[in-house]
Parts: sequence; C-alpha cells; structure tokens
Amino acid sequence: MESRKFKPFGSVSALTLGGGGIGNVWGETSREECIASVHLALDSGIDHLDVAPMYGKGEAERVVGEAIKEKTRDSFKLTTKCALGSLPNEEVYERFNNSLIRSLDTMGTDYVDLFLLHSQLIENEHESQKPDSSFVNKANLTTLRSFYDAVVPAMEQLKKEGKILNWGIGPGQEEAICDVINSKTPPDAIQCGVNILNSLGAIGYASTKPNPKLVLEECQKKEIPILAIRAVQAGALTSKMDREPHPSGFDHPDFADYEKAQPFRDLAMDWGESPASIAHRYALSVDNVGSVILGIKNREELIECLEAEKKGRLDAEQILMLENLFN
Repeated sequence: MESRKFKPFGSVSALTLGGGGIGNVWGETSREECIASVHLALDSGIDHLDVAPMYGKGEAERVVGEAIKEKTRDSFKLTTKCALGSLPNEEVYERFNNSLIRSLDTMGTDYVDLFLLHSQLIENEHESQKPDSSFVNKANLTTLRSFYDAVVPAMEQLKKEGKILNWGIGPGQEEAICDVINSKTPPDAIQCGVNILNSLGAIGYASTKPNPKLVLEECQKKEIPILAIRAVQAGALTSKMDREPHPSGFDHPDFADYEKAQPFRDLAMDWGESPASIAHRYALSVDNVGSVILGIKNREELIECLEAEKKGRLDAEQILMLENLFN
C-alpha cells in the first residue's frame, strides 16, 4: 500500500480503517467479523485506525482493543475523538480527559496519536445560539469562543501529559473551520469531506448550505494535513444502499444523495468498475489528502477498497468527467 506524507505521523497509509462500520453505524455486522476486518486491514498495510466512543456506544473501540492486543504499538497509529457540545469552559478539560481515559482503557493503550474534537465548530453568532432557536442538533455544536478559550488549552494540556500526540477537528460550519485554519492555533490535522457530490449528507447540519470543498481548499492552501472522510458519502456513491433510513429522518440526506448520484453509477457501469471503487480512487486522487478513511463493516467491503487503492489514482480526464457530472 502507498505510504503518504502526513505531518502528524510523519507518514500514513493511503487508506485508514474507520470506526463507523466496525461500530455498527453502517449496518449489521458481528464483533468477530469486525475484529477479523481490523486484522486484515493491518496485515494489508493499513497503519491507521480511526475510532470514536460514539461509534456503537464504544463498540468500535472494543473491537480495536481486541484486535491490537497482540500487536506492537508502534506498528500502527490510533485516532479517537470526544464530543463536547457547549460545556462551560472550566468543564472542557475534564470532559476530554475522562473520555480519553475511557478510550485508552478500552483499547488497552497509553496514548493516541491523534485526538479529535467530535463536536461541530460553529461561529459565535450561529443560528443555534439564539435564545429562541429550535436548531435540532445544537447539543453537538461548539462555538469558536469555546474552542479558542477552552478546547485548544485542553488539547495542549493533554499533549503535555503524553495522552495524545496530536489533535484536530472534523466537519462543522465551513466559516468556523476556516477561521481556525487561519488562526494562530491551527489543528495538527482536519477531517474533510471529499467526494464528487461535495456533500456531507446527514452530518452537514451545522451549515445552511454545506460546502466541504471550501474547507478542503483552505487546508490545501494552508498546508493543513488532511484526512478524507465520506468518500462514498455514507453509501450514496455505492451500487446500493444496504441499510434503511433512520426512523428519525436524520439519515434522509444520504438517501437523497443516493438518488442524485445515479449518473455516477451509470458512468461507473460504462467504465466497468464498481461505484465504490471509483469513489475511493477519486478521494485518493485529490491533492494533499494524507489518507482516506474507510467506513467498511466487513472483510468483503475492505477487500474492495484495498483493490481500488491498488488500481491507483484516476487520471485528469477521468476526474474531469466525474466532476462535470454534478457541476
């Protein structure tokens, strides 16, 4: 597998095994199958595992803990996360520290290589901050004020304690993310949505008009290390959605994206390659992407991604054809 430059780690495998699938977020699977998938990933050259406590209420971290217990710790990198919301500043470090200690204990390790804020960053005047706001997901939003005043100092303290080696952020309101990228305290890495639909689907709720490419381009310009997420946009860029919409309606944007992506599936058929393979190769072809995080839930899906990576990057003409589908 290709090894790519990635400043926080020095280098990283082109593919990362994500925790959503092995945490049962993306459909039914078994713990045995997930553990086998982690083993296959590591044996195939993937050297970065990306999990979070909320993936299956700790299941992804339990799976990883079981899979790595016989492995040498310096043979792979670990990322985990913590959702914060809008806590008072004085409670931020404690929330991070308590969550991190639980994660470390669950996975049987002393540190993580990267620790991510799992809440979505927003500007201080975001709609959700109005007293009469009925914003649905306000519990998973963190303002820039809280970020600069409490999150950054807490992250740096965890670094000093040796519990984390690097810290970063994920998706959020694009204006807020770009503010952080251009600040005096930029993150060590950012998870960016990278797919031909330019969509974050159901997790794009912090923005009125989500535009993940804006964050991607700002990271490229400022040379912020990039981890690509949503390469297949929660299944929308695959042959078939293999789960039902969430009864709450929260997942419906992903299913709308699936309908929108029909021209992409038609083109994939013309090329004689699976949509998922092309979608992953597209993300792997984007400039400055360190690693593409996979949402697989079993070995069959993992093998398809491994084979896609072996096929290499798409050429300029292919990329142009794909991007013209939705421009």
